[in-house]
Amino acid sequence: MPMKIDDLRPDEGARTSKRRLGRGHGSGRGKTAGRGTKGQNARSGGGVRPGFEGGQLPIQQRMPYKRGFTNVWATPWETVNVGRLTELEVDGPITPEVLAEAGLIRSDRFPVKILGNGEVTGALHVKAQAFSKSAREMIEQAGGTVEVLERTDKWTQARPRTRRLPINRELKQMRVGKVGGPSRREALAQLAEREGKKEA
Repeated sequence: MPMKIDDLRPDEGARTSKRRLGRGHGSGRGKTAGRGTKGQNARSGGGVRPGFEGGQLPIQQRMPYKRGFTNVWATPWETVNVGRLTELEVDGPITPEVLAEAGLIRSDRFPVKILGNGEVTGALHVKAQAFSKSAREMIEQAGGTVEVLERTDKWTQARPRTRRLPINRELKQMRVGKVGGPSRREALAQLAEREGKKEA
């Protein structure tokens, strides 16, 4: 006899009926419906957020190593030791561009600082944005020269922490939005009139 679609059945135990709560004490889940008696979790809409420990200081704040911060305004310096410079076979001065081509730094977009770990075996002419005291002494004692480049990278100044324009300071002094103060449109009109008088 061929099998039909309506002959198909799921495996034994693959499908279970939904648990029915609050349908009398004979069902085993009547009255409090498996929630226990009273308390925050017994109420509809109750419960606490993940990680809540009843009001005491949670573990993510108690752990001693969860301290400090990452300074997003820090300059990403590239550091190279003088010992790596002697390995380069370069005719001419060693510049950040040369270091980037050799793979010693990520890119010449970042400022470079030369550190004094290693030995200098020959006279080197090194150009970089900064030198440690020991690196400078080692290069010069070996008959080389050191040239400090001017920093032109975008990290020479801290990034602005606010996008508010300087005009906001003047609007604040004019008490814009305060009780008895002018509206923003009126204050801007007054500032424009004041600037016009200055130019005249």
